[in-house]
This record gives sequence, C-alpha cells and structure tokens, in this order.
Amino acid sequence: MRYNDFGIDFKYLLVSERDKRFGLTVNTVGFQPIAPHSLYPSTEHPKNYYFRPGKGRILSEYQIVYISKGKGSFASASTKRTIISKGQVMLLFPGQWHTYAPSKETGWNEYYIGFQGDIIDHIVAHGFFSTDNQILDVGVNEDLVNLFASAIKMAKEDKTAAQQNLAGIVFNILGSMLSLAQNKNFETKDSAQKIERAKVIMFENIQKDINIKEIASNLGISYSLFRKVFKEYTGYAPAHYFQELKLRKAKELLSETKHSIKEIAYELNFSSYEYFLSFFKKKVGSTPMEYRNRGRIK
Repeated sequence: MRYNDFGIDFKYLLVSERDKRFGLTVNTVGFQPIAPHSLYPSTEHPKNYYFRPGKGRILSEYQIVYISKGKGSFASASTKRTIISKGQVMLLFPGQWHTYAPSKETGWNEYYIGFQGDIIDHIVAHGFFSTDNQILDVGVNEDLVNLFASAIKMAKEDKTAAQQNLAGIVFNILGSMLSLAQNKNFETKDSAQKIERAKVIMFENIQKDINIKEIASNLGISYSLFRKVFKEYTGYAPAHYFQELKLRKAKELLSETKHSIKEIAYELNFSSYEYFLSFFKKKVGSTPMEYRNRGRIK
C-alpha cells in the first residue's frame, strides 16, 4: 500500500490594499503529492508560478517549501545543486533564481506557502533567514504539517480577515522552523523521527484504512517496539491515535460542512455507517447529529 497520497490541494489568494497594510500577506498555499515517474510540476498552476525544473524561475515573493516524503534536488543563484530529502525545508527568496524537483524514482510530498510584506523583509534583513542558508533540516514533524494544513483550510474558506489569520500561521511556521532546525540534535533522535514520520503518514491518510504493522515495517522498526515507542511518545497506541485523528476530523466536518453524516462516515473510511454512529457516541457521549445541532445552537 502507498501512503501519504492526499490529492493535490492548493489555493491562490487575492490581496487587497488594506491587507498589504497589515505587513504580511499570503499569495498561495498548497500541498501536492508527486508520485514516482510523474509530471512535475502540475500544469494546473498559474503561468507566473509554473516553471520547468531544467530552466528554473524567479518569484516576486518568499516561499517555504516543506518536504514530508521522498527526495529530490534544489539549486539557486546562491546554493549549488543539493539533494533534498524528507524533513527538509527550502526557502525561496523574491528576485532570486531557483529550481527544484523531486527524484523520478521516489517522487515527494510537498507543502508550500508563498508570502510577502514589510514584516518578512524586516525578519530577513536582521539575519533570521538568509540566501546563504536556504535549506533547513527540521525533521518530519506533525505540528508543522498541521500548520500547513490549517493554512490551506483557512485560504479555501476565504473568510473575513483570512489574510491576517494566514499571516499568523506564517509566523508560526517560521518560528517552528527556526526552533526545530536549531534544536535538531535534541528533537530528532532516531526513534522520535520515526514516530513523527508515522504521525504524518496517519495525518495524510486519514481518509484511508491504514495498516499499522506495515507502517512500522516501512519505518524499519519492529511492530512491538513501534507500539511501545509510539505510546511513550504520544500517550496513545498507534491505532488509538489514528482513531483520535479520525474523530477530530469528523467533528470538524460536522461543525463546518453540510456533508451528511453518511457522507462523513464514508469520507473517513469507517467500515459502516452504523459503526461510525457507535464509535462517535462512545467517544463523544452524543450522536453525530446531536453534536452538529449543539454546534449550530452555539
């Protein structure tokens, strides 16, 4: 079974003059899984973002590109061609030529967000990020993946003050990157990284029925040790943790969409509608419909 295969998901945003006065605005955010031996990049992107890896491009904004799976390469006007692997971030700077692409043999999963403004110019001017150090080794980290997922969700909802909310997420991503990169030796012991990778696999495959033993095997760790270390690290057994992720997503869909309860059960790949009802009632103490109605009353 292949894991980490959400479909491509991205949004390009409109920015008002008022948004610009806030000091940081987001132009694009997205996620795309690139399977081995497939076309890269997708031709669905606008012309000013699309590029051919052999030729590269120059953007008018900053971008953070985070790789959660696979490997590839990166080069820029200030960085010689470098191998990129999962757990690394590429920092792109406005006005600077760059190029990157996944390996044909492995593909990769890429999260990205593009932004600009006086605040990020100030941060860069004071040396927190530099064209001399465009690749940060932050490790595979579920919290970072969640931040990108939150940004995608916020961008697609496009509610009032979405740009300001997105700016906050960008600051959070930047701060997390600095912290993770600077504390890499402590944060990314081998066992911790394997658990973080497992958590990201679960997050990115919440709409599937995963095989815990297969995940452990893919990570090069015995199933019994994986279960032990996972529970020590997260407080949950792996299967229980995955159930909690599904429950959190179910609550989100009940509160924020008009999907029917049967559609939600199907979307989250529960074995049956009846099992979903039973599972939800046991975990939450109310039926999915009661939970949805309670949220509407609030």
